[in-house]
Amino acid sequence: MTSVLWRMYANRLYTQWEKTFLWDMIEPYQRPKSFTPLVPLYVAAFYTGVIGSAITEQLYKEKYWEEHPGAAVPLMKPKFYYSTWKVERDDFLPRANQ
Repeated sequence: MTSVLWRMYANRLYTQWEKTFLWDMIEPYQRPKSFTPLVPLYVAAFYTGVIGSAITEQLYKEKYWEEHPGAAVPLMKPKFYYSTWKVERDDFLPRANQ
Protein backbone atom coordinates (compact mmCIF):
# COMPACT_ATOMS: atom_id res chain seq x y z
CA MET A 1 0.00 0.00 0.00
CA THR A 2 2.82 2.39 0.80
CA SER A 3 4.50 1.86 -2.57
CA VAL A 4 1.19 2.55 -4.33
CA LEU A 5 0.82 5.83 -2.44
CA TRP A 6 4.40 6.84 -3.24
CA ARG A 7 3.85 6.03 -6.93
CA MET A 8 0.64 8.12 -7.00
CA TYR A 9 2.47 11.00 -5.30
CA ALA A 10 5.37 10.79 -7.78
CA ASN A 11 2.98 10.70 -10.75
CA ARG A 12 1.15 13.73 -9.42
CA LEU A 13 4.37 15.68 -8.95
CA TYR A 14 5.54 14.77 -12.45
CA THR A 15 2.29 15.78 -14.13
CA GLN A 16 2.23 18.94 -12.05
CA TRP A 17 5.75 19.77 -13.29
CA GLU A 18 4.63 19.14 -16.88
CA LYS A 19 1.71 21.53 -16.48
CA THR A 20 3.96 24.20 -15.01
CA PHE A 21 6.47 23.77 -17.81
CA LEU A 22 3.76 24.05 -20.43
CA TRP A 23 2.17 27.17 -18.93
CA ASP A 24 5.56 28.81 -18.49
CA MET A 25 6.13 28.44 -22.24
CA ILE A 26 2.69 29.80 -23.15
CA GLU A 27 2.54 32.63 -20.58
CA PRO A 28 4.43 35.32 -22.57
CA TYR A 29 1.87 35.01 -25.38
CA GLN A 30 -1.22 35.43 -23.22
CA ARG A 31 -3.21 38.65 -22.98
CA PRO A 32 -2.35 40.81 -19.98
CA LYS A 33 -4.75 40.67 -17.05
CA SER A 34 -7.42 43.35 -17.01
CA PHE A 35 -7.64 46.09 -14.39
CA THR A 36 -11.41 46.30 -14.81
CA PRO A 37 -12.23 44.28 -11.66
CA LEU A 38 -10.02 46.60 -9.59
CA VAL A 39 -11.66 49.84 -10.71
CA PRO A 40 -14.88 49.44 -8.64
CA LEU A 41 -12.77 48.43 -5.66
CA TYR A 42 -10.62 51.57 -5.94
CA VAL A 43 -13.69 53.78 -6.42
CA ALA A 44 -15.38 52.23 -3.37
CA ALA A 45 -12.21 52.70 -1.28
CA PHE A 46 -11.90 56.34 -2.34
CA TYR A 47 -15.50 57.22 -1.49
CA THR A 48 -15.28 55.30 1.79
CA GLY A 49 -12.34 57.52 2.73
CA VAL A 50 -14.19 60.68 1.67
CA ILE A 51 -17.27 59.77 3.70
CA GLY A 52 -15.14 58.74 6.69
CA SER A 53 -13.25 62.04 6.69
CA ALA A 54 -16.51 64.02 6.38
CA ILE A 55 -17.98 62.19 9.36
CA THR A 56 -14.79 62.72 11.38
CA GLU A 57 -14.77 66.43 10.61
CA GLN A 58 -18.44 66.81 11.49
CA LEU A 59 -17.92 65.07 14.84
CA TYR A 60 -14.94 67.38 15.49
CA LYS A 61 -17.11 70.44 14.79
CA GLU A 62 -19.93 69.25 17.02
CA LYS A 63 -17.53 68.57 19.89
CA TYR A 64 -15.94 72.00 19.46
CA TRP A 65 -19.35 73.71 19.40
CA GLU A 66 -20.35 71.95 22.64
CA GLU A 67 -17.28 73.38 24.37
CA HIS A 68 -17.34 76.80 22.61
CA PRO A 69 -20.92 77.67 21.60
CA GLY A 70 -21.19 80.24 18.82
CA ALA A 71 -17.45 80.34 18.10
CA ALA A 72 -15.91 79.77 14.69
CA VAL A 73 -14.44 76.28 14.43
CA PRO A 74 -10.69 76.21 13.71
CA LEU A 75 -9.36 73.88 11.04
CA MET A 76 -8.85 70.34 12.18
CA LYS A 77 -5.20 69.28 12.23
CA PRO A 78 -4.35 66.30 10.01
CA LYS A 79 -4.07 63.02 11.92
CA PHE A 80 -1.23 61.36 10.04
CA TYR A 81 0.83 64.40 9.04
CA TYR A 82 3.64 64.95 11.53
CA SER A 83 5.55 67.78 9.85
CA THR A 84 5.08 71.50 10.36
CA TRP A 85 1.52 72.59 9.73
CA LYS A 86 0.78 76.21 8.94
CA VAL A 87 -2.41 77.60 7.43
CA GLU A 88 -2.35 80.90 5.58
CA ARG A 89 -5.73 82.52 5.86
CA ASP A 90 -7.11 85.39 3.78
CA ASP A 91 -8.03 87.60 6.76
CA PHE A 92 -4.33 87.93 7.72
CA LEU A 93 -3.21 89.02 4.24
CA PRO A 94 -3.24 92.73 3.40
CA ARG A 95 -6.08 93.75 1.12
CA ALA A 96 -5.63 96.13 -1.77
CA ASN A 97 -9.22 97.44 -1.88
CA GLN A 98 -9.49 98.97 1.60
